[in-house]
Amino acid sequence: MEELAGEAGITVRTLRFYRERKLIPPPRREGRIAWYDEDHLARLRTIAALLERGHTLNGIAELAEAFDHGRDVGDLLGLGAPTEETPVRLSPEELADVFAGQATPENLAAALDLGYLATDGTDLVHISRRLLDTSAALVREGIPLADVLAAARRVREHTEALAELFVDLVLTADRTPEDLQRLRPLAKNVVEGELSMALDRRLSRRLES
Repeated sequence: MEELAGEAGITVRTLRFYRERKLIPPPRREGRIAWYDEDHLARLRTIAALLERGHTLNGIAELAEAFDHGRDVGDLLGLGAPTEETPVRLSPEELADVFAGQATPENLAAALDLGYLATDGTDLVHISRRLLDTSAALVREGIPLADVLAAARRVREHTEALAELFVDLVLTADRTPEDLQRLRPLAKNVVEGELSMALDRRLSRRLES
């Protein structure tokens, strides 16, 4: 226990508190000896990353319980099933391969916070094949996964505002949510077109400078 606490940069007292709250799984025991491993260290680092992002210990305990019992983290985060995205099931090893070893506890915590990842038994489920492939392509281009996830958070803020704008535009007194579903491709066309032109303008300015 002292060795694990030292590796994680916490006190033994804090580690005992985490064990009492069941934030980490119990150690493997051989007689009177308790063995901790890299999984325990990774969990402690994830807890530290989540605390830095403002999560409470109660919330972290719920996430830890979801991992340990195979519950869907997406449900805990209040996420519904996406209507157009295809989820992808991955083992932890496959996820590490996809992101070239950058699937660190800190990045895992950020992806959980965004709702990109959920659990299903011992597997991880990424909520969108399209977003997974795009993130992996950016990492292959040399962009750190941490920066990709930070950008994703900013994109989330802007797309939420765009979605609210379109919903307010469409859902007038004589329209229904079914109309919104039918017209959603129009919103996507507008966003894609505007983004394409914005990229053209930015590229042109960079070339001129």
